[in-house]
Amino acid sequence: MSLLGVEGCRGGAKYSGEEAVVDKMGVMLREMGHEVAEFRLSTAGLRESLSGKMRGFVAGIWSPQGVRGLRRALREHRPDVVNVHNLYPFISPAALRECRKGGVKVVMTIHNFRLICPTGLFMRDGRPCEFCLERGNEWGCVRFNCEESWLKSVGYAARNAVARRGGYFRECVDRFACITEFQRTKLIAAGFDASKIVVIPNSMDLPSDGSVADGSTAADGGYVAYSGRISREKGVDMIIEAARRLPHVPFRLAGAVRDPELVADLPANVQLMGYMTGEAFEEFYRGARFCVMASRWYEGFPMTILEAARFARPMVAPDHGGFTEIVGRGAAAIGVLTPPNEQEPLTAAIAALWEDPARCRALGAAALARLRREYSTAVIAAEWARLLEEV
Repeated sequence: MSLLGVEGCRGGAKYSGEEAVVDKMGVMLREMGHEVAEFRLSTAGLRESLSGKMRGFVAGIWSPQGVRGLRRALREHRPDVVNVHNLYPFISPAALRECRKGGVKVVMTIHNFRLICPTGLFMRDGRPCEFCLERGNEWGCVRFNCEESWLKSVGYAARNAVARRGGYFRECVDRFACITEFQRTKLIAAGFDASKIVVIPNSMDLPSDGSVADGSTAADGGYVAYSGRISREKGVDMIIEAARRLPHVPFRLAGAVRDPELVADLPANVQLMGYMTGEAFEEFYRGARFCVMASRWYEGFPMTILEAARFARPMVAPDHGGFTEIVGRGAAAIGVLTPPNEQEPLTAAIAALWEDPARCRALGAAALARLRREYSTAVIAAEWARLLEEV
């Protein structure tokens, strides 16, 4: 089968998690035997300049370059299916009409909440926000200046309004592939056709040599681990406060510091590891007893949960958004869920799991088993194969 991957936001200063997922998916599809071509427009060097921001403002609403570029890519590659990841800012939803004109099926991977929230995050002031979903339009983004820039807030709201009124997504996309059931319920609540929406999670590779622990070493780990941006919306301030209240428990935080104020006065038991990759990052997980996240917002599909599961490490996480279904409850749990945005329950959950080696081992083994069963690349590849044959 011939596929064309479409992505309209590429080449920023930092390699994003979404870009990593898109690249990984391309590799997976090629290994499945499909021919995969790509149509990408880069934002490199444009986001910071005024002219680049103005260009993005206009192109997000309707992009002649994006429409012509996709039309040319369809003629050149003649794909059976177009897999759309992101159309903003330089392709625009209007380009989807080219697929419909050419009779090419479209599958859109839903990485975030952008179809129903202009920022794509369902977040305002560092907390979950569903105002635009509840009102059925996009103008809450302007009312609350969600991007903290009037130009961006107006631009984001305008492009969503044009896409909604033009019916580009509802009429030109044959299947929406959500990465969580939570996303699926929100699209249905926004009026999208439930019969067009499937759930196919992100995937995680297992080591080819089989060198993954079975969970028996989880309780031997020497610290509580956090991986991600060091920022307030990620709840890192709550993790640091938990460390302050648990001086006997070591914490290590891996990731780029986005909010220097959060780390200005760290307790002695917190160590910043910086941005990590490769073998050093794997050793970071191997050395942990368990991992923790405290995100104040829903997030999409937190890959940190699967990264921890790859090394049989359980996760303490907030009980909202995709966290709830991935971490799970009761016999299906691969970690511990805590009430979101509440300090006391988070601290108590960390303290209890630290002092319970047997539970730590059991949850770690369950995390690895669930990764193999539901989120391994082989399992997700089979789900994509079924979807592509269906469309």
